Amino acid sequence: MRFANRREAGRLLAQKLEQYREEDAVLYALPRGGVILAAEISRHIGASLDLVISRKIGHPMQPEYAIAAIAEDGQMVANHQELSQVNKNWLKKEMEAQKKEAARRRIFYLKDRARLNAHGKTAIIVDDGIATGFTMKAAILQLKEDRPKKIIVAVPVVPRSTAEALRKEDNEVVALDIPSDYTYLGAVGAYYDEFYQVTDQQVMQVLENLQ
Repeated sequence: MRFANRREAGRLLAQKLEQYREEDAVLYALPRGGVILAAEISRHIGASLDLVISRKIGHPMQPEYAIAAIAEDGQMVANHQELSQVNKNWLKKEMEAQKKEAARRRIFYLKDRARLNAHGKTAIIVDDGIATGFTMKAAILQLKEDRPKKIIVAVPVVPRSTAEALRKEDNEVVALDIPSDYTYLGAVGAYYDEFYQVTDQQVMQVLENLQ
């Protein structure tokens, strides 16, 4: 399945989330790309929108290759075999750097707006797609600290193996495409006709337009 752009994917996801219109639900977008989709969903089902910011930790020799991800509160998921082979001092510094970047983004995007707590509510986490799943899993760990009623992962596309792993951890997965062979197209962006790099300014504008 292909999507024209993030907005179209968001509108299609919103239709699949229609049942949550009447629920006490909160949307949590992973910036930057997930914010575009979450805004469309928020307009459709009327749920409040906040951010959950987790950061990828790339391999020191190949930064685009994710070996872990860390959430704002320091919770981390990782490929432990890969972590065992990297320099511990480098890893400690990289973890701190990514936590600082997550904090910077929250302040930059939301200023002094209080974080929405998911306690007892349906928490819907939105991104524009999942590859390794590290950043999504780190976001889930952070939101579980709120003790929500349930967590729903809402994405346009996710590999079948990752979807199954998320479901085994008591999360619901709502997706438009769950390919068994994700390598057929190779990356999240390959499922979109338009997949530009979302900027900080665009994220701020989208969030301001929802207020």
